[in-house]
Amino acid sequence: MAKIKITQVKSVIDRPERQKKTMIALGLKKMHSTVEVEATPQILGMVTKVNHLVKVEELN
Repeated sequence: MAKIKITQVKSVIDRPERQKKTMIALGLKKMHSTVEVEATPQILGMVTKVNHLVKVEELN
């Protein structure tokens, strides 16, 4: 399965609680933190919900 790199580029301050919990579930706790995860349907769904807060890159 492909891997993706997710970087938090905007703050979760003044965001709904659901979006804050989604960011924590992705492993993003601070600004400009980065995680590399498998591109499963569950992860891609979470990224879609917070796509305005993150930057996503595909890894080879």
